[in-house]
Amino acid sequence: MSGDPAGLLLIDKPEGPTSHDVVDSVRRAVGIRRIGHTGTLDPFASGLLLLCVGWATRLAEYLTALPKVYRGVIRLGVRTDTDDRTGAVIETSDGWRQLDHARIGLALEGQVGEVEQVPPAFSAKKVAGQRAYSVTRGGGTPALRPQRVTIRRLSLRDLSPPDLTVELECTSGTYVRAVARDVGSALGVGGHLKSLRRLRVGAFSVEQALRPDTDAKDFIQSLQPPETAVVHLHRVDLDRDSARACADGRPVDWEGEDAPGPAAAHLDGRLVAIGETRDGQWWPRKVFPESLGLRSEMK
Repeated sequence: MSGDPAGLLLIDKPEGPTSHDVVDSVRRAVGIRRIGHTGTLDPFASGLLLLCVGWATRLAEYLTALPKVYRGVIRLGVRTDTDDRTGAVIETSDGWRQLDHARIGLALEGQVGEVEQVPPAFSAKKVAGQRAYSVTRGGGTPALRPQRVTIRRLSLRDLSPPDLTVELECTSGTYVRAVARDVGSALGVGGHLKSLRRLRVGAFSVEQALRPDTDAKDFIQSLQPPETAVVHLHRVDLDRDSARACADGRPVDWEGEDAPGPAAAHLDGRLVAIGETRDGQWWPRKVFPESLGLRSEMK
């Protein structure tokens, strides 16, 4: 309903349920149907899940591309068909017993920067119109092409052979399972992802998050305003006349420099629209009349 609360909700997903399960749980708790997440976590993984609530679901696309920080445990010496602990073992090696700290450090360093990463065979990546996991489960071998991702840092937090606890910061689209697989391959012993926890998405931290079984009242009280979802975008402040034009989808004059990407327009500190600055004008592309009851207020 138009009167439903809107904003951003930070959830600490436990191991076990799917991301969709968590969304359904929160929907039932708060009685709001319009809720969606902004980046899937595998069932065996835990950590930060950003949920957009109410009309703020229209902001999800501006959150999915934010960089992410994870803590994971890589188990060396065991390869699985899923590249994580949920898969079937396809190869083992005790070569990890001969590895030292220096060799492990070099293998981790080799994953940092812009890398060509082959997605896991059991992934949702589409190949010729089919999900890779569907092809694999059907007995086929998906022809997965490497994709360019950026791993900004990959640091060793604990070495308890055959387990490596690592922390990594990466761009959206990075498969941490594939990082574990490729580290094991670089060391010549194989490896898979034993556990995974998402710590941050952009400026949002799991330390701010609530459990999915939190009381509905606490969910609503913890709802962050929609504006927080776009703080990383270039900001444009409009006066009331410009906001009126914006609500109708019309461009308005803009005296500032052109922004390199999407810009978020505000009226009195509230998000009004997302658009772009171009040639001295600001062009609305996605308008949010629900903010401040803009449409009804200005007609």
